Amino acid sequence: MNICVFLSAADLDERYTAPARDFATRLGKAGHTLVWGGSDTGLMKVVADGVEEAGGRLVGVSVDFLAHKARPKADQMVVARDLAERKALLLAKSDAIVVMVGGTGTLDEATEILELKKHAKHTKPVVLLNTAGFYDGLKAQFRRMEDEGFLPIPLTDLVFFADDGAAALAYLEETVMS
Repeated sequence: MNICVFLSAADLDERYTAPARDFATRLGKAGHTLVWGGSDTGLMKVVADGVEEAGGRLVGVSVDFLAHKARPKADQMVVARDLAERKALLLAKSDAIVVMVGGTGTLDEATEILELKKHAKHTKPVVLLNTAGFYDGLKAQFRRMEDEGFLPIPLTDLVFFADDGAAALAYLEETVMS
């Protein structure tokens, strides 16, 4: 399975890097391919290293203004013209999406992917990996959107919240591979 992971390229605390490394190792050991933003820095590097060390493949999609940070030895690396093209390529190259911890760029990617799914522009499973409760606030907001009629489909059809990498990967394997 080609699993797109949206996540931060920042250097983060061990409470985020350890669970990210665990998820990456699980992904690689299961023989899956990581499709990611291509950066060889911060949490993106942690995940790419973990997948590669566990035997998985790496497919990166960088963007022109960040190409200098791209991982030099990925199995495949594409450089998009802009962020919109990058997001479209990441989605096109993947069978499923996992949103890990991140900042505004990650949030932008997550909301765009969910909006496209809401409008049936893709049917790929989307998991929000809620490491250390990082997405508790967003989860509450999504529930409010659902409760107050802002979502035309059930929240459970839109996104799956996983507390750890094992639950995220189990959900994806059950959903995509069954």
